[in-house]
Amino acid sequence: MSKKIIAVNGSPRKNGNTATLLNKVLEGAKSAGAEVEFIQLSELNYKGCMSCFACKVITGKHRCAWQDDLKPVLEKLEKADGVIFGSPIYFMRLDAIMTGCLERFLFPYYIYNAETPSVFPGKLKTAFIYTMNATEKFIAPVRDRLNPLEKFMKMIFGIEPEVLYSYNTWQYPDYNKYEHDIFNVEDKARQKKEQFPKDCEKAFELGKKMAQ
Repeated sequence: MSKKIIAVNGSPRKNGNTATLLNKVLEGAKSAGAEVEFIQLSELNYKGCMSCFACKVITGKHRCAWQDDLKPVLEKLEKADGVIFGSPIYFMRLDAIMTGCLERFLFPYYIYNAETPSVFPGKLKTAFIYTMNATEKFIAPVRDRLNPLEKFMKMIFGIEPEVLYSYNTWQYPDYNKYEHDIFNVEDKARQKKEQFPKDCEKAFELGKKMAQ
């Protein structure tokens, strides 16, 4: 039976850098025989965790009880063999769209029990793709703090998530129309031409690995 690999795009852009890399992941997974699906979170109507604690009831199912557009997505993610989450980095953290999704996805499986902190049924391969305007040198001192949820992924799903960083990405279609004094456009153009294709290759290989 073929494996199911899902890519979840937290970027509001449907065809931006994050989406491009996620689609490359799915291409790689598909080349390895996996069934793939792309989910665009910005098209869904949902909120982050509502702190209702329905998922913490002792006799409950430990699943998010909130009924909205994200509910069927969470059910798909639980049944997948691998999930890749893609998010741009805003103000040194995941964007709000992805953060809300991950709150709803992770919190129900995390229970307040020191011996058994996770009630996820099995193990799940996960990965994160981070895209950002900042250079690798600028991000290096804080890179480990961009997403504190990585450690929860390992604890809940039993497998440490893979991570792919894409730095100094090309943001505007025409830089002449927008403020960009803090950016070197020539460096960004060079990054887009030389490095981003390499990032796409890494994403393709990540997809193949996820499908194995």
